[in-house]
Formats: sequence, C-alpha cells, structure tokens
Amino acid sequence: MAEFAGKKHTLTLDNRERLVITGAEDVNGFNEEAVSVSTTDGLLLIKGSGLHIDRLNLETGDVSIDGKINAMQYVGGDKSRSKLSRLFR
Repeated sequence: MAEFAGKKHTLTLDNRERLVITGAEDVNGFNEEAVSVSTTDGLLLIKGSGLHIDRLNLETGDVSIDGKINAMQYVGGDKSRSKLSRLFR
C-alpha cells in the first residue's frame, strides 16, 4: 500500500458502459454483477450486469471495466482507514 500513498485516484465513467479507475491497489473479487476494487481512497464496489475487467495493471494502478454499470459505492471511509493505520504504527 505504501507505494500508492501519493497516487491520484480517479474514476471516469463513459455512458455507464466503461469505467476507468486509477489509483487501484487490488481487485478483491469480481463476477458479471459486481466488482470489488481496493483503491488508494478505500474499497470501491461496482455493481451492474455483464461486467468484465478489460484491463488490469496493478503496477500502474489502472483498471478498466466494461458492461452495464448501475452503481458505485465506497465502503468504509477515513475513520476505518485511520483505525487500520493505527494497528500498523
């Protein structure tokens, strides 16, 4: 995680059919209806139909997802991140 500490996190959604994410640290799980991505700003859940990961490069933090995107939600927040960071001090 440390190597991504200064990495900018962005989301670009094109016609609800293509999502490009920067600042991705890991893909925790995926199927045709949901994708879970750990980002530098927290865990991002993407829900939809016919979803598939078109491009994944964790070295650069880039992920592209194609399909019908119905919802995106961050799970947790700054409070959960600070609790986790306290464990590793």
